[in-house]
Amino acid sequence: TACAAAAGGFRAGPALAALIGALALQVAANYINDVADYEQGTDTAGRLGPTRATAAGWLTPRQMWAGVAATIGVAALAGLYLTWVAGWPVLAVGAASMLAAFAYSAGPFPLTKLGMGEPFVMVFFGFVATCGTAWVQALVVPAAAWWGGFVCGALSIAILVVNNTRDHATDRAAGRRTLPARLGKRAGVIELAAFLVLAHAATIGAVLSRAVGAWVLGALVTAPLGVLLVRRVATCDDGPTLNRELARAGQLLLLHSLLWSVGVLA
Repeated sequence: TACAAAAGGFRAGPALAALIGALALQVAANYINDVADYEQGTDTAGRLGPTRATAAGWLTPRQMWAGVAATIGVAALAGLYLTWVAGWPVLAVGAASMLAAFAYSAGPFPLTKLGMGEPFVMVFFGFVATCGTAWVQALVVPAAAWWGGFVCGALSIAILVVNNTRDHATDRAAGRRTLPARLGKRAGVIELAAFLVLAHAATIGAVLSRAVGAWVLGALVTAPLGVLLVRRVATCDDGPTLNRELARAGQLLLLHSLLWSVGVLA
């Protein structure tokens, strides 16, 4: 939205609809992940992550799938409105996003088991989220949105990598092919550091390419937080501590994105 506004194309209605649609798809993907892991027998007593609703018996699989249908319905309504204001490309992207939300954890070839989480996150949490939101408002995708999409995607992958590093032992037992599951925790820590470096390097690249102004460099204040995150993930193994680091990775994404947006608008 900041990129669209900087290009003179801010529109509150499409911006709000894009936010609602994105949040609904995120919730749907989480619900699908919850119930699919339960039905596939992936959630075991050795799980280190937060309690899952289906595995804990709080909700039945049928109730969880009903929640999936409801949230997908909300996303579809937002998508129809955005198609009306921004054209048929939104319909195609929205359909692909809904399919991806399902394919991430469920279906015959879930992306989580194939070790394809990183490209999925880069595409849908990075470029689709950022460039798509700019498009439905400005009807163009500024260069700043492409840079911002990469930055958001890389930082979102960092969250995924913390999750995969925490779960590397149980994921290996469940047959998942994430990088930490295949190569061990050290590989996960290296991957985490790499994507944090890429995100901050892309912020510098966006300024050097003149896609955004120098104020965006203010987002680099999150770099020390990234260093601390890598250090803590590398040195701890217990679930509750790594869950806190997962939350900190999310906070880093939020802070960097907010500072990036402020810099774009400055």
